[in-house]
Amino acid sequence: MLLPHRKPSHRLLRQPPSNPPRTPPPPHRRSPPAEAPPPPCHRRVPPLDPAAYAGLLRAASRARSLQLGRLTHSHMLRAGYHPGLFLRNNLLAVYCCCGDMRGAHLLFDGMPRRDVVSWNTLIAGYSSLGGGASSTHLALAAFWEARGSGIQADRFTYAAVLAACGRAGDGRSGRAAHGLAVASGLARDAFLTNSVIDMYAKCGMIDEVRLVFDRAEERDEASWNLLLSAYVRMGWPEVAVHVLVWMHRSGVKLDSFALGGILKACSELEGSEDLRRMLHGCMVKVGLDLDMFVGSAMVDMYAKNGGLEEAIKVFDCIPNQNVVVYGAMIAGFARLGNDPCPEVRIEAVRLFSNLLRMRIKPSKFTFKSVLEVCNLTDAVCCGRQIHAHVIFNGFQDDEFIANALINLYSKARSVNDSLRCFHMTPKQDVVTWTSMITAFAHDENFEKALDFFIEFLSIGKEPDQFILSSVMNACAALSLPATCKQLHCYTVKSGLDQFTVCGNSQIDMYRNIGDVKASKKALEQITCLDTYSWSTMVLTYAVHGHENEALELLQKMKDCGVIIDNTAFLAALSACSQQGLMDEGFRHYESMISDFGCSPSAKHKACIVDLLGRVGKMAEAEDFIMGSGSENDPILWRAMLRACRIHGDKERGIRTGEKLMDLEPFAATSYVVLYNLYMDAGKVSLAMRTRGLMRERGVSKETGISWTESGGSIHHFADGDSSCRHNNAVQARLEDLLVRVKQRTECGGTDVWELGFQSRKAGESSLGRHGVLLAVAFGLSTLPSDAPVMVMKNQRISPESHETLKLLSGQENRGIIVRDPTHFHRFDQGSCSCRDYW
Repeated sequence: MLLPHRKPSHRLLRQPPSNPPRTPPPPHRRSPPAEAPPPPCHRRVPPLDPAAYAGLLRAASRARSLQLGRLTHSHMLRAGYHPGLFLRNNLLAVYCCCGDMRGAHLLFDGMPRRDVVSWNTLIAGYSSLGGGASSTHLALAAFWEARGSGIQADRFTYAAVLAACGRAGDGRSGRAAHGLAVASGLARDAFLTNSVIDMYAKCGMIDEVRLVFDRAEERDEASWNLLLSAYVRMGWPEVAVHVLVWMHRSGVKLDSFALGGILKACSELEGSEDLRRMLHGCMVKVGLDLDMFVGSAMVDMYAKNGGLEEAIKVFDCIPNQNVVVYGAMIAGFARLGNDPCPEVRIEAVRLFSNLLRMRIKPSKFTFKSVLEVCNLTDAVCCGRQIHAHVIFNGFQDDEFIANALINLYSKARSVNDSLRCFHMTPKQDVVTWTSMITAFAHDENFEKALDFFIEFLSIGKEPDQFILSSVMNACAALSLPATCKQLHCYTVKSGLDQFTVCGNSQIDMYRNIGDVKASKKALEQITCLDTYSWSTMVLTYAVHGHENEALELLQKMKDCGVIIDNTAFLAALSACSQQGLMDEGFRHYESMISDFGCSPSAKHKACIVDLLGRVGKMAEAEDFIMGSGSENDPILWRAMLRACRIHGDKERGIRTGEKLMDLEPFAATSYVVLYNLYMDAGKVSLAMRTRGLMRERGVSKETGISWTESGGSIHHFADGDSSCRHNNAVQARLEDLLVRVKQRTECGGTDVWELGFQSRKAGESSLGRHGVLLAVAFGLSTLPSDAPVMVMKNQRISPESHETLKLLSGQENRGIIVRDPTHFHRFDQGSCSCRDYW
């Protein structure tokens, strides 16, 4: 609030008394000795000419130099100079334009006389302070105080008040100020009309904008430009184009401001290539195509709509390119999205290098754009060098640059560097937290991602739909049913479940914990389905053994005209593979290439290999790999090796295993599988050589770990590890389960006790030392009887554990879900959803 008016303060402008009292003469003193120095004499600094003071204050205002203004003010005080109202107003303007409103208010209170210029200066200072509602309140308080003191407000007074209302978006106060301007008769002036239009536009009151414009008695070019920018601000580019045509027909001269605004509006329009070319021609005709502002807007317009070649041509034609033009061009390369052309996108780095070579200082926007290009092209080394330039230019505190750096280091799996950038950012908004949580998830540190989200909530920040989506993905990767349901409840309570991105993440989340019904319900509750919503539900059906539902939903997508993407085709091929539908699988594979223009990835090709292997066509599967163009991708050979193992094709399996070992020399799985194949084929010497090669290369087999959630905690069980605090009780429970299964299956064809001796290593000979069985036994002991047991495993489930879990599911009449790195195994009533092919 404004400080109350008080008597002039003599602390700032000291004035001597008009009639100084006479003092009696000092008593006669004996003169000091000759050698003693004379007493000091206090002399005032001689004052400058008023014109000199006025020039210094004008220079301080133009340069926004508070130091120069204070020095000038100090000189007046030391000289005992008493400035007039004109110089006091100039001094007040210096304090206001430099943002020192405390000093301005003290000076204002000390002024013996004030006029309308004094009040206008103070109101404009509060208006430009940028403090939101508080600064607007101070400006309005000063305005009402001025009216109360009998000051006759002029058009500059109302302009300052309207500007304050516009900055704060206070349409109610702005409407009141507009009414007072109309009542005073000043609203007819074009200057004030423009201020009113600008205020309503910033408050989002577009109807009032048009009403004021249509009823204005005076209009100038600024009035038209403000109307045009108002429609651009509202996101109505079509109306903005009509206003431009109206301007041209009304004979209004088109300037760079108007054309730049309409170019920005057209950059948001899709499918308006003819309109963009027409506007480009208009720029050339009026001679503004070489203007820096218009040129950068044209570059941005073409780049945003995929016209990269046109943007480059416009860029090359602009003389004396500045940082804005370079920034627009670099951002154009960053907006290419997922277009697989890194050699084209990397041109943005070359442009950035040219910018530095020309000694042009990059802006924050330029750094953000070029870092996004490095992120899209995985140019981490280049990104590190640009990070050094960011620090050199003092932009490391910018949250947008920090987000780009966090994403860059996240892609490089350098999560420590991402965390360092996060901690160096003083303003950590929700986007910064989302980037960091995503970085942990990308590094497969899912528990840390959840901890970070809990910390985010503990400091009182409000999440948005994107951070919740990232956390849901982390929960899905951990397969924590209770935590996933709690997160879903939080999303519903916060009202963010209405967003499609959250709905899609819920489908993914429930798919990863094996709850197909919940995934289907999440799909039905999404109000605005996109392609990913359909595709991820098709994939959910496919991976959980509901192949018919997956293919039916895919057909429904086609009937509804939904664009089918690679994810949907991957789900369809997976469904066909699990059912052995070779002809239909190949039909979908050929359709995605010829009818939908999708480029098959290695995963799509692996589904075809898996399909051929499942039906026993081993030679055709190997021929397909060699002719697929991805013959050096390990995922295809892993599918081939799985088929060889299931069908007992030892020779082809050995050949495939040797190929895999060459492609993945540091993957322990390849050595283990090849060792087993050699042993099965009786080639003991080759098996020993494989084990020795594994030791020479320093490759060690990862410990098998299984985990499950119970009581809000995650419980881990390692293969062959008896150090778990629940070990004794769980071992006893597992042995009891196995005994009951043995009693039930003694008359059958499978003896569960024989399964434990199928492994070659003595340490693996006991079923009780299998972590996945211990985790299942723990779940059966702690979870409610009607709840399915969900277990995650970091390695492929062994045949012994697989067969045992089939028997347990039939004995206990409980659903058991085991998720390993490649498959979901849903054990129910003695069978598995993988149909014993994994």
